[in-house]
Amino acid sequence: MEPTAQQKIIDFLVVGGPVVWILLGFSVVALTIVLAKVIQFAGLKAESTKTADKAIDAWRKDNLDGAIKNLRPQRPIDGVVSFAIRALQNASMDLATVREETERLALKQLHTLRSFLRPLEIIASLSPLLGLLGTVLGMIAAFQKMEGAGSQVDPSVLSGGIWQALLTTAVGIAVAVPVMMLHAWLERKVERVAHNMNDAVTRVFTSRELNRVASLQKNEKEVKHAA
Repeated sequence: MEPTAQQKIIDFLVVGGPVVWILLGFSVVALTIVLAKVIQFAGLKAESTKTADKAIDAWRKDNLDGAIKNLRPQRPIDGVVSFAIRALQNASMDLATVREETERLALKQLHTLRSFLRPLEIIASLSPLLGLLGTVLGMIAAFQKMEGAGSQVDPSVLSGGIWQALLTTAVGIAVAVPVMMLHAWLERKVERVAHNMNDAVTRVFTSRELNRVASLQKNEKEVKHAA
């Protein structure tokens, strides 16, 4: 009878030894982190700037209520933009303080988005090294068997030991490559959020300055007209 798929997996894990078990655990942890981060990004709509753009347009027109109404504070970009707009409307806070607090909040949001990305990087780095360690240990065991056999060495024993040893390196690389790609993809998403956040907040501050300058020019024209 042909072995079942479950039996093949068990045999594979037995042949690979403890290193393959560790790599299997790494892959489960990495998959869990990736799924959690994908759900987090999708739920927060972290890269979306649609509502922030509408709010900034309303802010440029001095429509504070419209600006706040368009924002969704639970989203990273919207939360920072909402804080900046409300703080700029607060006369008791100077511009430098508002900038520092906005930057602090933005860094906090980005830190939350980057959470658990470091373990992915570690898994991607350690997996091939663990695979190589398993190969070295397997090769040592294979040559020990050769030494024990003396002059009556069976080539099949050596070849079998070598392929079993190389198995761990293959598993290590198989775990590391997708994890590294997924880590880079998630890092890129965080970078886009950071760029969009910086762009949105900059527009909030520049719009305030433009409105202030326009207001001063309007007052000067009124004074000249009155004179």
